[in-house]
Amino acid sequence: MSKHITPSIRRRRFLQTTAASAAAIVAPAIMTSKRTRAQDVIGKGDHVFHAIHGWPQLPAQYQWQTTHNVAVDHEGLLYVIHEGRPQLADHPSIFVFDRDGKMVRAFGAMFQGGGHGIEIRREGSEEFLYVAAYQQCKTIVKMTLDGQIVWQRYAPLSCGLYRGDEASAPSRRWGRDAFMPTNFAFLENGDFLLADGYGSFTIHRYDRDGNWQSFFGGAGDGQGKFNTPHGIAIDARPGRDKEIVVTDRAHNTLQTFTMEGQYKTTIEGFGLPANVETYGDLMIVPELVARVSLLDTTNQVVAVLGEDIERIVADRDANNGGFVIRTREDQWQQGKFVHPHDACFDADGNIFVAEWVQTGRITRLVRA
Repeated sequence: MSKHITPSIRRRRFLQTTAASAAAIVAPAIMTSKRTRAQDVIGKGDHVFHAIHGWPQLPAQYQWQTTHNVAVDHEGLLYVIHEGRPQLADHPSIFVFDRDGKMVRAFGAMFQGGGHGIEIRREGSEEFLYVAAYQQCKTIVKMTLDGQIVWQRYAPLSCGLYRGDEASAPSRRWGRDAFMPTNFAFLENGDFLLADGYGSFTIHRYDRDGNWQSFFGGAGDGQGKFNTPHGIAIDARPGRDKEIVVTDRAHNTLQTFTMEGQYKTTIEGFGLPANVETYGDLMIVPELVARVSLLDTTNQVVAVLGEDIERIVADRDANNGGFVIRTREDQWQQGKFVHPHDACFDADGNIFVAEWVQTGRITRLVRA
């Protein structure tokens, strides 16, 4: 049964979002992340980290592009996917780095211009990459960790949501009848969920072989409806009923659902939340405007990392609604984020953050 938003899951903070999402939220000062001069750390309480911006290094023959998402495998290798540039058709979009930040392999030129979501899933004794690509790619792909394709799927036309040529002739066309997948979440029985965050605004369910099963959601402003359902995760933290969490980005909220896709609650107070992941008792929410939030099992904020909302919003170009600072690397500051687009934990609870900035940036947050 649907539940209304309750005061216990409200967060009051001030921010201004993009033209597509002009909500205003007020933030208490106690939630502001700080970098102490003595220790050069960010966070508070039990959640304090050294921020190492630009942590991985690319060989000279490659170039950083707009970084989108990150994932870590069982060996601790970091996988980074770029949106990429269509004119650089032979340039990899996926780079893999060891624990020292050195590149060990690169692949995925097929995603140039549309690389977006990347997740790693263990299936039996083997791990696989799942990649969601939007814009002219409009595809989801299961790959081995060295980039070999296991299967590839295009728009699931049988669901009745998409224009007929979305599967046979993908293009850069946007719209609610376009297939523009963004991120994955995985179910225990082998099925998976896919957020069509830029297209139909729905959440699709597939079986383990990539066959479409069903969907829920769609465009709208009510409970269970979305405006850019960009990120998704299964929240199975201890002491809670397992549920689906969707980042309803342009509404500045998270929405939660039963495992069958029935609406449960809305959690307010974010600045364009882009994705979500859990680790132990924590849930991490990277926000494009302009911070990373850590929530406890009651979905209360316990730390905000790298917050720089006022400066980032003040630099917004009023003519086109864009955030100009994403193109000005010389204005980025130590211990502050610009546009966090994804975040993931390693096995030790350290965090990797990918930012939606023109020259790409990966930050490693090491527990202090």
